Amino acid sequence: MNSNEREPLEGAAPAPPRAPGIAGLSTPYRVVTALALGAVAVAACWHLALVFLHVAPSNTVSKRNARMIDGWVYPELEQNWKLFAPNPLQQNIAVEVRVEVRTNDGQLVTGNWRGLSAEDGAAIRHSLLPSHTEQNELRRAWDFFTGSHDENNKSTGERGELAEEYLRRIALDRLDPRTDADTAVGKGAHLAEGRIVRIQLRAGTTEVPAPAWSDEKVDSQTYYRELPWWTV
Repeated sequence: MNSNEREPLEGAAPAPPRAPGIAGLSTPYRVVTALALGAVAVAACWHLALVFLHVAPSNTVSKRNARMIDGWVYPELEQNWKLFAPNPLQQNIAVEVRVEVRTNDGQLVTGNWRGLSAEDGAAIRHSLLPSHTEQNELRRAWDFFTGSHDENNKSTGERGELAEEYLRRIALDRLDPRTDADTAVGKGAHLAEGRIVRIQLRAGTTEVPAPAWSDEKVDSQTYYRELPWWTV
């Protein structure tokens, strides 16, 4: 027998098996785990309660706490039921952005339009697990903006400023100061030659063509809605 191996002492009781799950942890770890699970449970219940009040018919509780509910739900968690509407959307809406760059010699150079919706579409096409952000973030942001502004891009309610800030934040997050500035000032330019100072968004709306078996006539022309320039 190897000298390093030791035989168990005669009469010694074997160590009890470790309990499964949280019960097998030491007391401090059990306390921390219990507190973490409790916090997650409270947050989940709070979220579900506010979303329920948001989608439920108007009642005393939702009216009294409308500001808190809207502050939690809008804009990232907004609920939308257009899929089940009697007349679903029959339009393709493509959101685009362009930048205005100030070069080192003080000139303002305007770049070409960049298709943000087209980039999202390319990212989810042929993907088995498409990103929820790539599918819905930009689309819902534009829908949120148009729903809170008139045709002259003037806010029609209290959420207009929030919708504008949300859409601008998404566009800025998609822009790369290096590549977009270089594209605007021209081929072969370097980052030091210019910086983005303003951005502008627009959306092109095109009606979905009618099926071959339908006699419906559809205007297939693309109509653009341009927003004002926003300072970065």
